[in-house]
Amino acid sequence: MDYQTPQDRQYTKSHEWVKIDGSTATVGISDYAQHALGDIVFVELPDVGASFGVGDAFGVVESVKAASDVYLPVSGEIIEINEALLDAPETVNSDPYGAGWLAKVQLSADASDLLDPATYAQHVAEEASK
Repeated sequence: MDYQTPQDRQYTKSHEWVKIDGSTATVGISDYAQHALGDIVFVELPDVGASFGVGDAFGVVESVKAASDVYLPVSGEIIEINEALLDAPETVNSDPYGAGWLAKVQLSADASDLLDPATYAQHVAEEASK
């Protein structure tokens, strides 16, 4: 199966995406991740103003199959959460790279250890074949 991997963002091996615009980063889960989880029924998001480091769990996405922590691919302070997901968590399934974003972060350091789209697509292909 071909999963969407937009070229305008970076990815993590744990299937989060980040789109950096100046000192702000928008974060969500990848198309591959939402497919793997199945129908998403609940999203737990962090408090605005909370600070996290790279790799910290900052939220939970719960599907009919399982609950999964979501890890922040960058470090910084949460400046906005996608409150629409609290009433419509299934948006993460239908539009993971658009309306299904999870949080916006004010960056506190340069992002590192992120995968470019081609490297991430290769990682997904390897994981999907296991």
